[in-house]
Amino acid sequence: MRLRQILLAGLLGLAACSTGVPERAGAAGQGAVSVHPESGRAVIGLTVASKGKSHAFRVELAASRFEQAKGLMFRTKLGPGEGMLFPFESPRQASFWMRNTVIPLDIIFIGRDRRILNIAANTVPYDETPLNSQGEAAAVLELAGGRAAELGIEPGDKVDW
Repeated sequence: MRLRQILLAGLLGLAACSTGVPERAGAAGQGAVSVHPESGRAVIGLTVASKGKSHAFRVELAASRFEQAKGLMFRTKLGPGEGMLFPFESPRQASFWMRNTVIPLDIIFIGRDRRILNIAANTVPYDETPLNSQGEAAAVLELAGGRAAELGIEPGDKVDW
């Protein structure tokens, strides 16, 4: 276990030094892992299958508790093909808010089976009202506000990363 932690720390250190050049192949054939130029977080490929269509995104990975607590706070833009993924160690009732979040977001709660449970659409910047999952979430995906509706993404759709 200790060796695994050392190897992971080394890989993360290399990723922090990245210039955005792909480092390794991503999971589920989603492409290469790179590093976001603004946040320094790993960026991975993610797809949402909806009504026979596949929508591809490049999402920042908020893996640690610190990264998950900060999320997209203070960010002033998020492109249409960008987002942030919050994978949880174990599925749980999830609750998000918009404290210090400048831009509206679609907060997409994803269940154990990687299907969308519910979507908090076009959330209000800076609002501290809790936005809750409807069931135990294994992950949460944040996209630019209104993007899910624009693409027809809805509960039941499959998310893969």
